[in-house]
Amino acid sequence: MSVFNCQALKELTEQQTRYAPPARRQEQVARAEKLLGEIESGKPYPYQYVCFRVTEYRSAAHPDLLIPGDDLRHDLTLFIRRVERSVPAVPIEQAVEPVLTLGQVSRQFRVSTKTISRWRVRGLAARRVKVNGRSQLGFPRSVVEKFIADHGELVEKGARFSHLTDGEKDDILKTAREMRNSGATLTDVSKRIAARLGRSPEAVRYTIKNFDRAHPDHALFPTAGGPLSATTKEQIYNAKRKMDLDKKNAKPTGDTVNTLATRFGRTRSSMYRVVNEVRAKELIKQTVDYIYNPDFDDAAKTAGMLTEMPGKAEFEAKRRVMQPPKDVPPQMAHLYEWPLLTKDQEQHMFRKMNYLKHRLHKLKQGIDPARARVTELQEVEELREEIKAVRDVLINCNQRLVYAQAKQRLALGESIDDLVSDGNLSLMRAVEKFDYARGFKFSTYATWSIMKNFARSIPDEKTHKQRYMTGHDDLFEARADVRTDEQEVLAMADAARARVSRLLDHLDPRTREVIRMRTGLDGSQEMTLEQIGQHFGITKERVRQINVRGMKQLREWAAKENVEAP
Repeated sequence: MSVFNCQALKELTEQQTRYAPPARRQEQVARAEKLLGEIESGKPYPYQYVCFRVTEYRSAAHPDLLIPGDDLRHDLTLFIRRVERSVPAVPIEQAVEPVLTLGQVSRQFRVSTKTISRWRVRGLAARRVKVNGRSQLGFPRSVVEKFIADHGELVEKGARFSHLTDGEKDDILKTAREMRNSGATLTDVSKRIAARLGRSPEAVRYTIKNFDRAHPDHALFPTAGGPLSATTKEQIYNAKRKMDLDKKNAKPTGDTVNTLATRFGRTRSSMYRVVNEVRAKELIKQTVDYIYNPDFDDAAKTAGMLTEMPGKAEFEAKRRVMQPPKDVPPQMAHLYEWPLLTKDQEQHMFRKMNYLKHRLHKLKQGIDPARARVTELQEVEELREEIKAVRDVLINCNQRLVYAQAKQRLALGESIDDLVSDGNLSLMRAVEKFDYARGFKFSTYATWSIMKNFARSIPDEKTHKQRYMTGHDDLFEARADVRTDEQEVLAMADAARARVSRLLDHLDPRTREVIRMRTGLDGSQEMTLEQIGQHFGITKERVRQINVRGMKQLREWAAKENVEAP
């Protein structure tokens, strides 16, 4: 609780405690307490808005900073505590106007000191005074009277809080138990019962909490102790991802955060913290491979590296009118949807991609998974999307290199699709490894990379075919009697499906799903590349590459296990 989550609010607190006059600091504490009562969990708040609400000064600092609601509530509480303690305590006898102590206010309104603390969030401003040489909170009588006038109903409900009868308490506990069994959280239970009984939610919550403390074995909302295990955190993270996916697909069937909090005996905010922690660990675990350049650490060159590539308008105009040559097969027409890059454009795009990777690498190094913030994770995701966009342009503009090399090495009876798919993998690796600072054209580097890959993969493929392909004569001799009955056909089909399923287990989940969709192995209708791409959120060319690579892997595993590949 003593450490700020947001560095900007920490700096604001230190600035006010050092330089603001005491009277000004006291006003800021009152405004911060009022803002604290308006914060909603899960909602981001701009820093400049928070700064204005607290100081009444429109700061130009941190214009893009958004603070999550839970972090803001935590940091504002620290702000109030530290700024309030920095205000010198005045002896109560020297106060300009009569001041009531915390105990006097509590007795006057027949409420607990905890209730008064909640009133402070609603606008009951306090001052630090000295009573018998000891510093404590004091409330100017004029401030108390104004609060009563503005919040009469709240004060009346607080006064009734201590007058709950035993019957009312039993009714609250009984209703709370029924609502809990239906999946409601403590917050929901408190609000719904309070609305029905005409009581404050704090009174209902306090009653339930008192019962849970007195009867831990029969607690309605037991507080889980100890840290969560790694397995439990993964379960929470996966459940939250499924919930987000269901919401995106307009199928809200997954767990809600409230249900997750109830299931694991934690708060909503702890669920979000766990999700951020696991998400941060996954992002940090992914290595960033890039070509470093000293220019990346020169702040004066940052703007130039992040601008649009030179001649972007002409490039887009060419792209809109691109047409494939007449002799190009239809399945290769997509290779001519992108124009070639000039040397300057190419240099700029490679520099931009590697600089973004450099920033991503630095950002990941500064993230502590246990204290990961939503803003940091969003920045990581945004950088990854920017890197992907630049890389896709470089790959798409150079795919014709692969097709040209594949045509030169295409032998009789071979499929150019396999060669193009294999060459595309080499092209992608070349994009990642190319050092633009050496001044060479990327096409030179990529051509040698593709040729080297073909020189290795084509002989391997021919050897594989010669070793495992069966001649027609042997095939006919092995099938002396082709007649069979229906049961044998079904049995052979089941055995074939079992063999295929066993082979598919060797693939990663996405590749396995692509092949099932493409071939209709699960009994559904075969899907097109475009349909599969829409399902996974990737291009149809990427789907084709995954499918070809997966089929190649299946053939290799089939050869190892001596079974027939699909």
